Amino acid sequence: MTEVISAAFSLYPELDANTLTAFVAALETGDVTGLAPARATEVADARSVAVFSRVKVAGSDGDLLDAALWRHNAALPRPVIVMPSPWTNHGWLPYAVQASVFAARGYNVLAYSTRGFAGSEGQVDVAGPLDVADGSRALDHLIERTAGPVTKIGFLGDSYGSGISQLVAAHDTRVDAVVALSTWGDLGEAFYENRTRHVAAVEALLKAASKARLSPQTQSVFENVLAGRDIQGTLRWAEQRSPFTHIKELNRRQVPVYFSHAWHETLFPGNQTLKLFNELTGPKRLDLSIGDHSGPEMTGMIGLPNRIWTNAHRWLDHHLRDIDNGIADEGQVLSEVMWGQTLEPRPTWDSVTEQVRRLHLASGGELTERPEAGWSAGVLCGVDTPATVADEIVRSGYDEIAGRPKAYRTDDIDRTVAAVWTADPEAETARLRGTPRLRVTYRAADPDSSFVAYLLAVAPDGRAHIVTHAPYAHLDAAPDSLVSADIELQATAYDVPRGHRLMLVIDARDPFYADANLPRATLAFTSPEATPSYLDLPLG
Repeated sequence: MTEVISAAFSLYPELDANTLTAFVAALETGDVTGLAPARATEVADARSVAVFSRVKVAGSDGDLLDAALWRHNAALPRPVIVMPSPWTNHGWLPYAVQASVFAARGYNVLAYSTRGFAGSEGQVDVAGPLDVADGSRALDHLIERTAGPVTKIGFLGDSYGSGISQLVAAHDTRVDAVVALSTWGDLGEAFYENRTRHVAAVEALLKAASKARLSPQTQSVFENVLAGRDIQGTLRWAEQRSPFTHIKELNRRQVPVYFSHAWHETLFPGNQTLKLFNELTGPKRLDLSIGDHSGPEMTGMIGLPNRIWTNAHRWLDHHLRDIDNGIADEGQVLSEVMWGQTLEPRPTWDSVTEQVRRLHLASGGELTERPEAGWSAGVLCGVDTPATVADEIVRSGYDEIAGRPKAYRTDDIDRTVAAVWTADPEAETARLRGTPRLRVTYRAADPDSSFVAYLLAVAPDGRAHIVTHAPYAHLDAAPDSLVSADIELQATAYDVPRGHRLMLVIDARDPFYADANLPRATLAFTSPEATPSYLDLPLG
């Protein structure tokens, strides 16, 4: 079985905390000894216009939040930015370089460690009411210490801080623009994608917060997800913490929101963020990249050139400083295509897909143009296969960014524990753009059942790369019932080269998700004549 998470897990495995700590020390003292030349310049630029200091913010419930302030002394009108920290024991530290760059460009900035993390008091509320109130209190703190008039206000966050930033903007009418990196839109859907418990994501969040102080409710909710208890209670808890729930407030004020997301995101799968993005009616932008959670923006956190952070600066410059830098004219969507890394702009998400090709699941393991009824393909439950989402949450995404995506040996997939359908070789490059859809019918002897569907691109030598996937669970059905699953796979931008083939693999077990099947049970996939099983491929 694939080991999903190592014991020393972090959502930021590439983060060099020692270098960032030295950077902060240089901000305090001016001594840049040992810093790289570029970092030394950033320290000098920030110190030449702003004063850096460590501060305590009076948060909600009287809890003090550990924070850092970059404040200009000149009493000139200027915009401000508040940066709630990611889900990390480092607190606000990952923002040190980028906050300094913002300060050097004329912003007053406050970055703070969210409650329960690092040096902040209180308990982790998972973007609940206390966190939302903390964001407004942090903004109060910044405004009170600003020498001149505040012109406009932005919130920027990565991961955990991104969800909090959106929620504060929905509740605090002072917020003029948001940057939400590696974010979520619907937390319930992220935890229960197609009713499947995302156990690896919750385990990752718990391990990444090993030194944090979780509230009893947070601990209980996470334990319930892992144990499969009180699903409705968890969904109610998640609803309040989902920006999608508060979309009317964001739309009423037309709050500009910039999103970044990774195609193979394993914590907050992309479709639930797309749902939010598509319903927003104000100015919006979505940058989609190769990799996994927070990977595409990581190099910018340590000060290296990074297109996500560059566009985040451009977004706030445009919406907070009224700079005409062209970002408003570039379209709402920018996609990095796997694996050539081509960047494709599109005016809207709907324009990403130009046509849909339908392939039917047929007997003999074929994906064909015509439907075929009456066949059956059995999948033995309880056994993992080489078809998996990834080797590790987050870490596998860094291999993808480096151009080393996981290679799947399709000949090693046991056809008794997985159902496999393969298309003909592509005559020309197939440009998959958008959200693939799968309809499939299966018979389950037991009331609870689940499966995971993977779409692979297979080279002539049989090695494959994963294009996308999705889990599915059906609970509390009548025994021996026929289940019709109609699901969206995670959105993608993938070029399938000429001569390569698309392969659909369905198995009943993956360590990333809870397994609802009984061991040694069988799922019998089929294609009724009235509702044929098919795979819709978005092309663009």
